[in-house]
Amino acid sequence: MPHFIIDCSKQILEQKSPEDIMQKVYDAAKSTRLFLPEEIKVRINSFEYYNTGNTKDNFIHVFGNIMQGRSEGQKANLSKIIITKLKSIFPEIPIISMNIRDFEKATYFNKEMI
Repeated sequence: MPHFIIDCSKQILEQKSPEDIMQKVYDAAKSTRLFLPEEIKVRINSFEYYNTGNTKDNFIHVFGNIMQGRSEGQKANLSKIIITKLKSIFPEIPIISMNIRDFEKATYFNKEMI
């Protein structure tokens, strides 16, 4: 169920492979034990054109989309673990951030539910 979408400047992918970055986020999410490993999904989008506070500073931002029901503490810990991992492999990147959004159970649907 959880989806982690990584947005980053194009130059990030010149420093580490997309597969390596996605694996680090996957491993960090898995380590929290909040999700079944086979349900964790990670994608990455790189941007050539962007503006970060009127600069061209490199950036990484992770959007975490998870099913409702986790506490604020669990979500804060998830964000902290993922950002800590990304910071360890990209110590020179000035902008590394994450936010978490809840899916509502009442409005979520996928093909397995038919």
